[in-house]
This record gives sequence, C-alpha cells and structure tokens, in this order.
Amino acid sequence: MSDDLFANTPAGSGDYDAASIEVLEGLEPVRRRPGMYIGGTDERALHHLVSEVLDNAMDEAVAGHATRIEMRLDEGNRVTVSDNGRGIPVAEHPKYPGKSTLEVILSTLHSGGKFSGKAYATSGGLHGVGISVVNALSSETRVEVARDRQLYAQDFARGETLGPIRELGPTPNRRGTTVSFVPDSEIFGDRAFSPRRLFKLARSKAYLFAGVEIRWKCAASLASEEAPEEAVFKFPGGLADHLAEQVSGRECVTAQPFVGQQDFPEEQGRVEWAIAWPLWSEGAASWYCNTVPTPDGGTHEQGLRGALAKGLRAFGELVGQKKARDISADDVMTGAEAMLSVFIREPQFQSQTKDRLTSPEAARLVENAVRDHFDHFLADNMDRGRALLGQVMERMDERLKRKAEREVKRKTATNARKLRLPGKLTDCSGEGSGETELFIVEGDSAGGSAKQARDRKTQAILPIRGKILNVASASADKIRANQEIADLILALGCGTRKDCDSANLRYDRVVIMTDADVDGAHIATLLMTFFFQEMPELVRAGHLFLAQPPLYRLTAGKESRYARDDAHRAELEASVFKGKKVEVARFKGLGEMNPGQLRETTMAPDSRSLLRITLPPEFEQRAMVKELVEQLMGRNPEHRFNFIQNRAGEVDRELIDA
Repeated sequence: MSDDLFANTPAGSGDYDAASIEVLEGLEPVRRRPGMYIGGTDERALHHLVSEVLDNAMDEAVAGHATRIEMRLDEGNRVTVSDNGRGIPVAEHPKYPGKSTLEVILSTLHSGGKFSGKAYATSGGLHGVGISVVNALSSETRVEVARDRQLYAQDFARGETLGPIRELGPTPNRRGTTVSFVPDSEIFGDRAFSPRRLFKLARSKAYLFAGVEIRWKCAASLASEEAPEEAVFKFPGGLADHLAEQVSGRECVTAQPFVGQQDFPEEQGRVEWAIAWPLWSEGAASWYCNTVPTPDGGTHEQGLRGALAKGLRAFGELVGQKKARDISADDVMTGAEAMLSVFIREPQFQSQTKDRLTSPEAARLVENAVRDHFDHFLADNMDRGRALLGQVMERMDERLKRKAEREVKRKTATNARKLRLPGKLTDCSGEGSGETELFIVEGDSAGGSAKQARDRKTQAILPIRGKILNVASASADKIRANQEIADLILALGCGTRKDCDSANLRYDRVVIMTDADVDGAHIATLLMTFFFQEMPELVRAGHLFLAQPPLYRLTAGKESRYARDDAHRAELEASVFKGKKVEVARFKGLGEMNPGQLRETTMAPDSRSLLRITLPPEFEQRAMVKELVEQLMGRNPEHRFNFIQNRAGEVDRELIDA
C-alpha cells in the first residue's frame, strides 16, 4: 500500500486525531443527547421530568420517612414537588471538598443514595441520574432543604450551579425537600405541562402506596374540571380502592375482585395486585415497579399472568374440567381490569425511562406470591371459581376456534381456485403459524419490494392500484362493481356489512402500508373509510393497523437513522446528528426503498411501529364517528370545506412553511 495514500485527502473531509475527541463534562451530555436520558424531547419526555422528581419523593415515603407530598403547577410552566422526608444532605461532600452534597447530587451524573441500598431498601431511582437530568434540562431549578431544623437553598440553571448553598435560617416545624423547576425551552420548545396529565400522575401515585397523602395544587388560570385548583389524595386500600373506582357500576364475572398483597421471602420486597373481570369489557392493565409506571409490562407482568393461568388450569382439573388445560394467560387477561405493583431491590429496566421491567427474579417472586392467594380465591368460593373458569373457557374456545379456522385456511391457501383468491395476492405459506398478516400496499413497485422484504411464512402482500373507490360517496352497485374492492374482500374472506364476521378473517392483522406522503395518507384514509363502512366488525376486533414507513433517511458518517416525517427529522438533527453534516435522502415511495430497508423500518415485527385503528370504546359512539366520516368523505364537499375552515388555525405554521 502506498505511503501517500491519504496525501490528497480534501481539507473539508475532516481529520480524525486527538483534537477530534471531545470530553463532555458535568451535565453537558444530557443537554447534547436528552433522548438517551428521557427518551426524546416530546410531550412524553417533558412530563417524564416531573416523574423523576415525584419518584424521589415517593421513595422517601416508601422508605417510611415521608407521609406527605405536595405537587404544584404554576403559571410559567413551573412545577414544584415537596415532601416531608429526611431532606437531601447538605453537608460538604467528602469526595468533593467545597461542594455541598446537595450540589453534587444536582450537578453530577450517577450520584445519589440508592446504589448501596443502605438509605433505601427499594426505590424507583437507580442510576443517580434522575434529578440531575431534570436540572440539566431546566432553565431554572431551585432546591430547598429543611434538615436539622435549618432551611437551606441552592439555585441552578441548565445544569450550572448559580452560587453556593445558602442557609436561610431556622425552621423548627418544617422538614424535607422542595424541588421547583422550569423546563428549558431550548430543549422542549414551546411545549407546556398538561394539568390533566399531572393531576392523574399525582392521583395514581397515591394509589400505589397506601401510607402517603398527596396534595395537588394548580394555578387558577390552568385549572379545569379535569384538573381542579386543589385536591388531596389518600387511599388506605391502595390498588383495591383504585380498582373499585375503575369498575364502579359495572357488572363483573365475580362479585368480589381478586385483590391482595404479599411480602416476598427474605425481605426481597413485596407485591400488591387488584384484578376484576367486568362483563363486556375490553379491559386495561397498569403495571408498576417501586411506584414507577412500566407501561410495557415486563417480568412482573409475566409472573402475574403465569400465576393466573396456572391457577385456573389447576382449578379446572379440581372440578373435572379437562379442557381447562388449554387455558392460556391471554384467555385470563383479555377483558380484565388488572393492576400490579411490585417493590423489589435493585430492579432492572429496559431503559432510563423505565417503560419495561427486565429483572429476571421478578417473574418468579410475583408468580409464587400471587399463586397461593389465587388458588384460595377460586377454591374458597366454588361458585365464584366456576363462574370465572366458565368465562375464561369461553374465550379459550373462541381462540381455539379461530386458530383452527386459520389453520384450515392456511392449508388450502395454495389452492387459489378453490378459495377464489385474487391473482395479485401473494399469500403467506405458513400452516397454522399464528401471527399472520396481510399488507395492503400501493402499486406494483411497492408490492415488489414488499414481497422481497416479507416473511414468507407469516406475511401476505396485496397490491392495489392507486386510490381506491371512496365508498362513503359511492352507490352500492358501484362498490360491488369495483375490482380493487372485490379483490380486497376476497383476500380477507370475512364478508362485508351485516355479513362481516371477524372470526372468518384469514389473517390476524390487516396492515395498510402506503407511502409516507400526502397521496399515501389519502389512500390510507380511503382504505380506513372502506373498513369502517364495509367491515366494522374487523375494526372493532382490533385487526386493522396502519404501518409507519419513514419519509427520510439521515446519514452522518457510518450512522444512519430513519425519520417518519419533518418533525421527526428535525428532532434527530437536533439530537442524534447535532453539529454533524447530515446527508438526507427522501423516499418518494415504498417502491424506492430496497427490501432490506423496507423490512427493517416497516415490516419486521421486532423493529417496526404499527398504529392500531380503533373505534371509540363504547360502540354506541359509532354514530358520532359515522357523522364525521360522512362530513370528511361524503358526497357534500361543503362539509369538508367547513371542516377545513373551522380548523385552519390548529395547523402548525412551521409545518406549513417547511
């Protein structure tokens, strides 16, 4: 190899030497990459700041040192959280001479009292980054500590300490920590806290620990029916009180819900649960670990599901119901209102935002603790146990019936003449494989890429030609005569209108996959209108989804990311690619993406994002939806014109300019 191989490297290409290596100090890494610490800079990330502060106060309560917490939302996007716990230590830190411990905690990543387990047996904070991240991403942060009958205060801005800790004087009747902060508009733009969302957060925390009282206050100008000026939350029954509120007035399979709590052996923590099975309910589940919501569930959820499924199988065997051995956890949980809260030492989460618990031991601890109580719940009242078993077995029978029908259809799928399948359909080959999907794609080009990108066993492809007929403004004869719609109805196999039966659907999911542009959105809207009008049962059963293909591919060096839209692109450029020269490729359509890109971004279950298309929870509201569909998609263009005029002011001006 020639020694002067790189002699002609252009000056603008960028040298890589010692001077190229940056060392970010203090809290600068948080401001450079907020997504690593709070998951982004969107509304959810903004509210996560409050959760971090509130979790610290809850940790004091769970540890037995605080009985009262106050959350206050003021004008100017300011949130204040106070507790009457021990108060953050304020003495000089032995490792940082000249700095108070309070300053170290607020301005240093991975500093806190939750690593050794000496100060807290269980806690929501783990890595010592929560309060320092809040400080880094706030334009103003003030902390007051009432400790040893003295009041102290220190101020910060964007992670920087504004001055030494100050002693404000004696405070004999006050103790604990008060944190007040204003999120930095440089990070979050003009996003503001939602009073309703914070009110619900405060209320849910009170349910999670029966010994704490949480006081809510809100500026009068921000208050509403959903978030009053003042409220006090204290629930001696914990999750049981929460469940009673959730199912109030609804008839349930069992008169008494399954509620309880249990300490884990060897002081490893404890678990609390509350479950009811309302009739005619889609159900909902809430999962928590150390008072932190884990919306994606995790190992504690697995433990609960295992305990319930095994308990019902055992009860079925006890009463001579042999078919009960086929009960699955989904059969038990479908339609249930379930709440589970665990407290464990040193929990492991999937990310800093703690959306999913991954601690392996949690599954075993929860299953063992809940199983004994559930066995007693079923056997103590045999009529109650039989009622729940019967309800769950009905769901099991429905599931097994659908599975058997799909297996038969899969086995005969290759015989297109017998099934009268449309010729343009590329069906999947799996027989009884379970999670089968039909992708409705726009045009032959996109169809070709999708066929190469798909999983042949589970994913089928049906290309359609451009914009299908608008069924909301077409006559029944015109709908029946349309070839694209006829092909779609044949491929799905579940019938239309009053004859629509989602149990006959040939696939588990129907995915609308169109280009990430205006035309693609129009085609998706026409397809959704078709399903709403012609196959409402399919929508009600949760089988319809909308794919989320990217509009851009951003590349800087060896790093590439995909952006869904202009807003997502701007977010990535401001975070992941900040300060870098970015090459931006815009996909004009799915057909322009190579099969590997399409698989990775839009079709592979482990890396894609799907939006489920649903109707309102109460199907009686379908009339309201039908009226809206008629306005937007019906024959009268004046309705659409009025709709656009009335909502023109809601459109983001920046998006229009972009």
